[in-house]
Amino acid sequence: MRAALHLIRSRMDRFGIALSGLCLLHCVAGLVLVAALGLGGEWLLAPEIHRYGLALAIAVGVIAIGLGALRHGRRIPLLIAACGFALMAGALGVGHGFGEAILTIGGVALVAFAHFLNLRHAC
Repeated sequence: MRAALHLIRSRMDRFGIALSGLCLLHCVAGLVLVAALGLGGEWLLAPEIHRYGLALAIAVGVIAIGLGALRHGRRIPLLIAACGFALMAGALGVGHGFGEAILTIGGVALVAFAHFLNLRHAC
């Protein structure tokens, strides 16, 4: 049972890192394509994609990093993830644009780093 829980948490951390990377790619691609080429603004910058993506990233992060902290007892991943979640929540509160992208990119980078630390401490 313990090995199964470790495997599930490990996979969730890896999924969290991948999801953070996709979020980062979405933000950067959205800014570049819309600002430089004027393409895809109606669907790349749709608020629904941002809201649902961040909600999924927060849910995966809370579960995986929370379970990891319970297992290995280190609080640093929790603290880093909390800062990332705060930036991501702040991004939901500002209008679409550069500020939102900066908050989101900073937030997902911190959460991805917390997932990485969680994986590292799991061994």
